Amino acid sequence: MQKGRLEAFTDGVMAIIITIMVLELHEPAGAGWRDLLALWPVMISYVLSFVYVGIYWNNHHHMFQAVKAVGGRVLWANLHLLFWLSLLPFCAGWIAQDGLARGPVGLFGLDLLMAAVAYFLLQGTLIRGQGREGLLARAVGADCKGRISVWIYAGGVALAVLAWPKLAFGLLWVPALLWAVPDARIERLLGEG
Repeated sequence: MQKGRLEAFTDGVMAIIITIMVLELHEPAGAGWRDLLALWPVMISYVLSFVYVGIYWNNHHHMFQAVKAVGGRVLWANLHLLFWLSLLPFCAGWIAQDGLARGPVGLFGLDLLMAAVAYFLLQGTLIRGQGREGLLARAVGADCKGRISVWIYAGGVALAVLAWPKLAFGLLWVPALLWAVPDARIERLLGEG
């Protein structure tokens, strides 16, 4: 089947996720800068969540440029990814409410870890559908950056559980920084082909 409906649905869900996150932002209690600065946990968790949704949307878009059609397994793998991304507003909201405590940061890291695993599963499902000589398989290669990210998320979860949630939250920014530069491998191969 054609991929257009899957892409449109994914775009809509990601737009809703971002909308839910921004609706969680509330005005400061007063008119001073201190009142605004008191909201730093809210803002920092919003920014990180927004960046991650943007990274997934960008990479999802690029990945599906290398795909002509999708099947039922791809649809379910895509829903699996969207499930974990849809929990980001909840996780960010908990950080906003309780700060950088062990539970909220640990859950946030776990959600990012599961989203990364879901993305790997979606990518693998697409590659299996195209074959190892397909455009996506050639573009992704060993996907070192993706594999490193999974280990960083796992490390962040472990640090949060071991009572270093601030360090864990800092570590969870590292994959965002790694992925902030768009991956041009697919665009390069599409341009050649």
